[in-house]
Amino acid sequence: MDDVIRLENIVKVYPPSVIAVDNVSVNFRKGEIHAVVGENGAGKSTLMKVLYGLVPRDAGEIYYQNQPVHFRQAGEAIAAGIGMVHQEILLIPEYTVWENIVLGQEPTRLLGQIDRAKARRLVKGKIDEFQFNLDPDALVGEISVAARQKVEILKLLYRNVSVLILDEPTAVLTPQEIPQLFAELGRLRDDGHTILFISHRLEEVLTLSDRVTVMRRGKMIATVDAKSTTKEELARMMVGRDVVLTSRRAAHSAGGVIFQIDHLSYKDGEGRQRLNDINLSVHAGEIVGVAGVEGNGQFELVNSVVGLIKPSTGKIQVQDKDITNAAILERRKLISFVPQDRGKMGASLNASIMENAIMTHHQLDKRFSLWHGLLLNYAHARRFTDGLEKQFSVSMASKFNPFRSLSGGNQQKVILGRELLLDSVFVLLDQPTRGLDVGSIEYVHEQILKMRQEDRAVLLVSADLEELFLLADRIVVMHRGELVADKPIEETTLEEIGYLMLEGKGKAQ
Repeated sequence: MDDVIRLENIVKVYPPSVIAVDNVSVNFRKGEIHAVVGENGAGKSTLMKVLYGLVPRDAGEIYYQNQPVHFRQAGEAIAAGIGMVHQEILLIPEYTVWENIVLGQEPTRLLGQIDRAKARRLVKGKIDEFQFNLDPDALVGEISVAARQKVEILKLLYRNVSVLILDEPTAVLTPQEIPQLFAELGRLRDDGHTILFISHRLEEVLTLSDRVTVMRRGKMIATVDAKSTTKEELARMMVGRDVVLTSRRAAHSAGGVIFQIDHLSYKDGEGRQRLNDINLSVHAGEIVGVAGVEGNGQFELVNSVVGLIKPSTGKIQVQDKDITNAAILERRKLISFVPQDRGKMGASLNASIMENAIMTHHQLDKRFSLWHGLLLNYAHARRFTDGLEKQFSVSMASKFNPFRSLSGGNQQKVILGRELLLDSVFVLLDQPTRGLDVGSIEYVHEQILKMRQEDRAVLLVSADLEELFLLADRIVVMHRGELVADKPIEETTLEEIGYLMLEGKGKAQ
C-alpha cells in the first residue's frame, strides 16, 4: 500500500524549552484508518496540527503524495486535499445542513448570485455518495450531535479532501451512534480515503483502525497493526507502565441518604422547561452515575445543585439540610464540586497553582487567615499546596507558576485534590475525566472509588458510558430534562442505557 503522507524527523519546540514533538517520523498509507494515541502532552495533537498547517514545525520534512509540502495555514492543507474535523463542532445552528456544507465555497450564477438549487443538489449528491443518512434541508440546530459531526466531515468531502484528520470523533456520541459513524468511516477508507484520528478510547481504536501510532512525551514509541495488539499493550506503551483498565469497584454497603432532590424543575429565561420534576437520592458510600446525551438537562441539574441557577420548583437537601435557596459559599460547606470545564469554572488559569489549590479552603478554614481574615496565611497556604502536590501526585515545577503551565491531567489532579480535601460528605463530579489520557483517567477513577470506600456520597455526571459502568452503583438517565430511568448497575446494560438516552422512558426492553 502506497504512502500518502510521510513525516520525517518532525520537531516542534514551544519557548522556552518545551519539546512538544521530538524527532518524530511516521507514514500514513492511502486507504487506511490510522489512529494516533498517547497521554495528554504526548504530542499527538501538535503533530496533527503541524501536518495541517495550524502550527509551524521547527525541523523535519512533510511529504504529501511524494512531494515536499509546507502548509502555512489550514486553507492550504484543504486545497491540497487534507482536512481536519476538530472536537469542537463549528457550525451555524440557524443554517440548514446544505448551507453549512457549502458555506465559503458556494456555486454561483453568472452575476455572482448563489445558485441555491445547484448547491443543494451537490450536497445531496455527496450525502448519497457516502451514504451519510442526512436531510440536507434540516436545520443544524435541530439535529443530533452525531449528525452535526457528519456535516463537518461532509464539509471536507465537498471540498474533495482525500485525507481526513479527526480529533476525538466519538467523544460526545452515544453507544448507538458510534457503530454508524464507524461504518461510514469504513466506507470512506474503502473508497480510498485516508483517515487519521486522535482518540483516548482504546477499544474503539482497536475496532476502527488498521494501524496505531503510540506517542509518549513527544516521541514516537511505535506503530503497530491494530489486529496484533491489545488495549493493555497500547496503554503500557502510552504510559510506560501497566494500567488497570477494568473495574475495581469492590462490594460496599451503602448507608443513609446524604443527598436528595425532590420534584426539582427549572425553566430558562425564555420559558423553556430544562428540568421537569426531578427526584434523585445518593446514599453514603454510593456512586450514582448520570447518563444522557449532552443538552438533556445535566448542565442545569449540576448548576441547580451548586447554586448557579435557581430552580422554579423543588427542594435540594444535603445531610438533611435544605440548600435550595442557600448562598454558594453555604453550599460549599457541604459539597465538593469538580466542574466539567477546568479553565472556566474549576480554576483561574492565570493565577498561581497555589492560589488555585487553596480556593474555597481559604474561606472555610480559619488556618488560612491572619488578623481576623484580613490577611492570607501564606505559610499555611504553602504547606497545604505542598501536601496536595505529594498526596495527589501532581507534577509541577513550582507552586508559584501559573495554573495554565500544568498539563490537563495535572490541572485535574489539583482541582480533584482541592475538592477532596474539603470536609464534605457529598461530592459532585461533572465530566471529571473529559480530555484526560488513560493514565490520568486511571488515577481519577482510583480517587472516585476511594471516596466511596470513605462513605462519601458521589454523584457522577459523565458522557462516557463505559466510565459509568466501571464506577457507578446505580445509573440514572436524563432525557429532555426528565429522569427516565434509575437502574442498579447489575440490572442493566450499556446498550439499554444508550437506548434510553436516545429514546427516553418506556422504550428499552
